[in-house]
Amino acid sequence: MAHQSGQFGATARHLQATLTHSFQHSAQHRAMVVFDSRSELSVALTSAYRQALPTATFIDFDACEPTAVLASLAELQASDLVVLVQSTSFRLEAFRIRVELFRRGLKVIEHPHLGRMTSEEVPHYLDALAYEAPYYSGVGRALKALIDDAKQARIDTGAGADLHYPAGFESAKLNIGDYTGMANLGGQFPIGEVFTESRDLRAVHGRVRIFAFGDATFTVNQPAIPITLIVDGGQIVGTENATPEFERVLADIRADEGVVWLRELGFGLNRAFTRQRMVRDIGTYERMCGIHLSLGAKHSIYGKPGFKRDQGKHHVDVFAATEAAFIDEQCVYRDASWTVG
Repeated sequence: MAHQSGQFGATARHLQATLTHSFQHSAQHRAMVVFDSRSELSVALTSAYRQALPTATFIDFDACEPTAVLASLAELQASDLVVLVQSTSFRLEAFRIRVELFRRGLKVIEHPHLGRMTSEEVPHYLDALAYEAPYYSGVGRALKALIDDAKQARIDTGAGADLHYPAGFESAKLNIGDYTGMANLGGQFPIGEVFTESRDLRAVHGRVRIFAFGDATFTVNQPAIPITLIVDGGQIVGTENATPEFERVLADIRADEGVVWLRELGFGLNRAFTRQRMVRDIGTYERMCGIHLSLGAKHSIYGKPGFKRDQGKHHVDVFAATEAAFIDEQCVYRDASWTVG
């Protein structure tokens, strides 16, 4: 228990640093934390927020009617802060919480699907909340500069499996806790990611070994041996060592979309998550320090000819067994670490 208490104190300090430096939150603005107590992690995180935000209003989602929660949120003004600590994902009728709060100019920190994490994964999640501004900014901005100017890239996933991007990239997006100049302040935490996709999806080709993927329950699935994806024309045209669970993912995508496109190229920066140090929630684990890709036509950030933004149904994250990554001729990742920034 002493160890846990110490970790929760460290988490409170991480949160306080994020609130002060990333969100520039101060006593001049109100803060409201909407939480539940359905999971070990939601309880731990709520406790940490009570330390980091001692003057905030705390609302137990399960102890209130939805109308009461909405009424409390309606009292907030632009630049106030809302924190959502959710074992699943809060539902308030047709009210899309984060979208509506952003529309009103509120700052939002969202922690969804906390109930998917096991007791063993709680420390990993809490460590991932560390405020690493110099690291995130240094690596993130260096990667964005290289990506935006790149002519090609290659991902080496071992055993002769190289994935090639010969057509350059879309302008990279940053999720590093710096909201300067952005319309919306906040998003889902933990943070730490740079993402893009090929300018020409059909140019992507090669082979890529993956060590984990998001299954039909949005849970991280780790097969006993890496699965090899064979990519041609930007589509998955074959596999090696695929498991029944992964074959189901591919079958579901093909049933709805006809083919399996490879779209997002994500560079995860969060050093609390590694190939060995995992959490089960796919939306959280995609920040892991390494490279992830998405399967399926859905990727609303980048428009492409022939792809309607609201048409694709699938966006399944898969995690490359990356040994090295190169942008043009520069090595940007090796030995499970970023080499730039």
